[in-house]
Amino acid sequence: MTPRAKTRALLVTIAALAAALVATLAVWDPAGDAAPTGAALGEPVDFTLRSTDGPVQLAALRGRVVLVYFGYTACPDVCPTSLTATAAGLALLSPEERARVATLFVSVDPERDTPSRLAEYAAFFAPDIRGVTGTPAEVRAAADRFGVVYRRHQLPGSAGGYSVDHSALTYLIDPAGRLAARLPHAAPPADVAAAIRRALDPPPEETP
Repeated sequence: MTPRAKTRALLVTIAALAAALVATLAVWDPAGDAAPTGAALGEPVDFTLRSTDGPVQLAALRGRVVLVYFGYTACPDVCPTSLTATAAGLALLSPEERARVATLFVSVDPERDTPSRLAEYAAFFAPDIRGVTGTPAEVRAAADRFGVVYRRHQLPGSAGGYSVDHSALTYLIDPAGRLAARLPHAAPPADVAAAIRRALDPPPEETP
């Protein structure tokens, strides 16, 4: 290949990568996380989905802090980054604190993510992260309650056939079952641990 042909091929590759990046940003807008819909802070939240151990209901986890993240196992980078940060935050807790925390990874790709596949994927990051899923309607209802946005993005010619673009916040539920915080994508582990501790042991309310 001549130098001119190599240059032309390189430019074509760069143009293709740029087009792919533009297409990705067009359907996944991280800035949208800054203006969430769904439940307001302080409102109770609930759903019932399924894991390999059977139904998982948020209401049954009252008394514990619950972290909820919506993603899918074929996610190339956003989900692994968030779950790695969450796992590192959990590792900063004492054993007593960690026993009072539950973490749920909710699949927004129920067609491909079976409970067994989710269990294996979630355990890769931390043994106490549980993967849950449901019917497409059940997952959509749970996502809507939190204001999670997701949609399928077709990938012609790829082995998987499609990806799922989704918002990337982690939701923190307090022991009373109320939405207490929204953690940004890949929040630093220290921030994750601090948010959990605030929910575990909130400061006493001031009396007038």
